[in-house]
Amino acid sequence: MPYKRGQKWVAQVRKDGKRLEKVFLTKKEALTWESGMQRKPVEDWVKKIDTVCLGDWASAYLDSVKPRFSKGTYDEKRKVFQRFFKDVSPTLPVTKLKPGDVMSYVVKQKEERSGYSANKDRKNLVAAWNWGMKYMKTPLSGPNPCLVERMPEVRSPRYVPPEEDFWKVFEAAEGQDRVMLLAFLYLAARRGEIFRLKWDDVDFTNNRVRLWTCKRTDGTYEYDWLPMTGELRDALRWWWEHRPVKDQPNVFLCLDEPHSTKAFYGEPFRYRLQFMRRLCDKAGVKQFGFHAIRHLSASILFQKGYELGVIQAILRHQSPSTTERYLKSIGMERVREALEDLSREKGKVLEFKKPAPKIAVAGLTK
Repeated sequence: MPYKRGQKWVAQVRKDGKRLEKVFLTKKEALTWESGMQRKPVEDWVKKIDTVCLGDWASAYLDSVKPRFSKGTYDEKRKVFQRFFKDVSPTLPVTKLKPGDVMSYVVKQKEERSGYSANKDRKNLVAAWNWGMKYMKTPLSGPNPCLVERMPEVRSPRYVPPEEDFWKVFEAAEGQDRVMLLAFLYLAARRGEIFRLKWDDVDFTNNRVRLWTCKRTDGTYEYDWLPMTGELRDALRWWWEHRPVKDQPNVFLCLDEPHSTKAFYGEPFRYRLQFMRRLCDKAGVKQFGFHAIRHLSASILFQKGYELGVIQAILRHQSPSTTERYLKSIGMERVREALEDLSREKGKVLEFKKPAPKIAVAGLTK
């Protein structure tokens, strides 16, 4: 019987004093292999030992990926192989994989899921085969059989809320949540960048914020400094002075105390799955998420007439070298001017007051 080792299953067969093991992604695959090997003479076992099969390739690639990429990226790649091996046997020798096998799988994914999902799976399979050609002990042969035609994609436009809906949601929020929403808007930040934000990344002296993001294919984190608007600076300063948990380096922490999140009190956020949904419902607006705020920031700047280079620099949406070129050519003050322009008109800017005995700052707490 197969046994579990970490997230994988080890199949094993014994016959005539001989023993053979093989690693698989699922228990079902391991059982199938054991059943097939038990029916074969031991002589055939020896012949198969040095043959690299698709399961060997997948396991070796995933072992290489796990320490270099985020858990989300690793899980995405692991699930690709799980789907792939429902159509193509993991015991198939790598030399037997044909472009037609991959094409059939990609077409099936397009029909069952979407063209976008099919192309993502294709991209991951191509990357895995390229890795095998370069790094496996017995290198995979070329050309890459996974380099099949891409599927057509029909992408729905991403919903970007009207600016007034954002401010309705902002008014429905309180305390830390208001500060977080301002950070999303005025930094045009990704969710992970805000969740990873630490107080060491907030430079009050020079009015700037450092955002860390994963920009390299090897999972390396890099940072960009962005100017901090006056409104965001006031909000972060207020939160620094009034945060209830002082011994954590992260700026934003789980402070809710319902039963489901009590165990995570004082810990950095990882998901906040229902947060925006609840706030949108409370504010009476169409639901939107954190990433939609990033697009809203770009939309506002575009409507105000800022050139594409400024917007790309703020979004950090291109490769690191492209972003670096934009920041150098535009200059931080031009970027600062654009970010300040995200603030509401003078009469609507939040006012920060000294805290009353219980209420900390008008506009940030209720």
